[in-house]
Amino acid sequence: MGINSTEVSYSFGQLGSAYTTESSDAIKPPTGKVFVAITMLLDTVFDSSGGLVAERALVSGATTGDVSTNTGDVYISTEQPAHDLASGSETTDEGSGGQVVDSVTFPKGITIYGRWSEVDVNSGSVIAYIGD
Repeated sequence: MGINSTEVSYSFGQLGSAYTTESSDAIKPPTGKVFVAITMLLDTVFDSSGGLVAERALVSGATTGDVSTNTGDVYISTEQPAHDLASGSETTDEGSGGQVVDSVTFPKGITIYGRWSEVDVNSGSVIAYIGD
């Protein structure tokens, strides 16, 4: 049975993709869209500032005031930690111990999933897939 694409939210990269390498500028998705998956074509390290900029989404129960203190972030990035509550403070929506993705080498062939508004590679190359 076919799917009527006018009734479906595109969240798995059906809206296209972009390729970038360490020698390129940061890539950004079209207005109102995000990168929903990133596949490493070579061992890859993202720039430490602006390399992997996550959509600022909050876990259930977090307030907009929490954004400035980093509490409640749900997607990994080079800008702020996700799921970084103190040990023993976990909730049904947020975990503990999360860290900023800085100087991490993602191996060739791995795909990470999330919601990112900007991708900039320090070393390596990637394909980033666009979704709603």
